Amino acid sequence: MSALICGSMAYDTIMVFHDKFKNHILPEKIHMLNVSFLVPVIRREFGGCAGNIAYNLKLLNEEPVIMATVGHDFEPYSQWLNQHKINNQFIRILDNQYTGQAYITTDEEGNQITAFHPGAMNFSHLNSVPAIEHDIHIGIVSPDGKEGMELHAKQFAELEIPFIFDPGQGMPMFNGSELMTLIEQATWVTLNDYESELMQERTGLSLTQIAEKVEALIVTKGGDGSTIYTDGKEIHIPSAAISNLADPTGCGDAYRAGLLYGLLNNLDWETTGRIASLMGAIKIEHHGTQNHWFNLEKFKHRYNESFGQSF
Repeated sequence: MSALICGSMAYDTIMVFHDKFKNHILPEKIHMLNVSFLVPVIRREFGGCAGNIAYNLKLLNEEPVIMATVGHDFEPYSQWLNQHKINNQFIRILDNQYTGQAYITTDEEGNQITAFHPGAMNFSHLNSVPAIEHDIHIGIVSPDGKEGMELHAKQFAELEIPFIFDPGQGMPMFNGSELMTLIEQATWVTLNDYESELMQERTGLSLTQIAEKVEALIVTKGGDGSTIYTDGKEIHIPSAAISNLADPTGCGDAYRAGLLYGLLNNLDWETTGRIASLMGAIKIEHHGTQNHWFNLEKFKHRYNESFGQSF
């Protein structure tokens, strides 16, 4: 079975600031912010939510299919996808646009400041969710162009293909009414802790009320694990132990790949959440969003070490 991954494709320029942002940002001067950070470490990586989710899901031996719009500079990324045998048949190249570009500065506490140029991502609505004959059995609507996110959610719902709504960094684009529509179309919703607060503020619904509208609501909380709201229950998922904290960029995407794996394989939420948690832990131990590697056998061994059980 294939999972259609709708979202952004981007080149990530990642810069590391060897200090803490809080030491250089004065709260009383936040209204006239003018700061400069020396970043002696810089890397250019393959990224974007769709690319990251697909890469991680492929590591778990599943078949992700990316649907995205990219620019004329996409060839190096295309070669990377081909190298890893990731299906890119629904990626559309726009010759007059750049592929999305993210510029991410991370401090030594893992806090991030990001500037993002959407480029071709703004035209994601030019793509359409393929019909069921393409063997698409599940999907995810992750951060992308606003019109594209709304269109693809609507198309998934009309085709009766279950999908995860993952607003992520795209949350500020939507008002409460628009978010309500997306929630009602979705099968599952996943948010991080901050996004869950914003979602409640904009929709006027509590997390319990949001969970009642979908099969499950998943809220990640970084090192504090995650909570899955489903069937009137709250399931706490512990975080998996890490050997070192190298780079938090892309951890949420790795987690979402774990969710898709559990859903594709009809696993219970306790197991699915732990798989997702471990995916995030493995990612955070490596720089960049697509530089970690494992096979499924190694992953299952570490899962057993982390949680004292197998799947």
